[in-house]
Amino acid sequence: MPHKSGFVNIIGNPNVGKSTLMNGLVGEKLSIITPKAQTTRHRILGIVSGEDYQVVFSDTPGIIKPAYRLQENMMKAVSTAFTDADVILYLTDVKEIPDTQLPYVKKIRHSKVPVLLAINKIDLVTQPEVEKLMNGWKEIVNAETIIPVSALHNFNVKELFGEILKHIPEGPEYFPKDALTDRNQRFFVSEIIREKILKNYQQEIPYSCQVEIDSFKEGSVLDRIRAIIYVLRESQKGIIIGHKGDALKKTGTQARIDIEKFLGKRVFLELQVKVAEDWRNNDKQLKSFGY
Repeated sequence: MPHKSGFVNIIGNPNVGKSTLMNGLVGEKLSIITPKAQTTRHRILGIVSGEDYQVVFSDTPGIIKPAYRLQENMMKAVSTAFTDADVILYLTDVKEIPDTQLPYVKKIRHSKVPVLLAINKIDLVTQPEVEKLMNGWKEIVNAETIIPVSALHNFNVKELFGEILKHIPEGPEYFPKDALTDRNQRFFVSEIIREKILKNYQQEIPYSCQVEIDSFKEGSVLDRIRAIIYVLRESQKGIIIGHKGDALKKTGTQARIDIEKFLGKRVFLELQVKVAEDWRNNDKQLKSFGY
């Protein structure tokens, strides 16, 4: 039997559920999930392998109009996703009205690779409303198929994967069969910490933060990790730390619990907060942070 392999890039606007869907398709939590827009900053690969196939999913940042260099880099990842895909999976949701003026819809309509469209969060509306949305998207996007899903409740996710597999070309395996992602442990540890920042702080604070793993010392029963949380201004440093350090302690405790689950062992986590003025517009710092 021929071996199929290919790259499926998930594209869509903020908060439509791209990360939740990729986690469901891969069967592991690889992308952090919060209700806040711009949760995903990096392009993250999730790999699903079978005996005669390998599907490499790519979770991309939500489509936005860039306001600073960090966001410009995030949108470059989205643009690149149009050029290196074997299949494009465009994700919308029941709140988004079919519209030719939505970002990147024109590119999707003229895509040279197969496009699948999934309508997420269908558990929030009625069947007639879903059918109306499907008909609306059929008139706008030249998709191979349109599938209603609920990524949160894992509804139709298996069926969506089956449709994706139909459009994957023949090819060799690009990664070892037991690989789940191209990212290392340090990346996921930093993302877990950033997830807690997104959940525990409000307004601009989470978007002003960047997490860097300064030290990662593995032990037989205990890993020692020191992470630095960079903020834009001194006033933000005080907010992250909180009164008598309570806010930082809460974030650290929540992150440590999830990191221990992820690594499967005990962890000693040390968090420090430093100011890196205007890091979001500093190309050198962005490069050092992996953007």
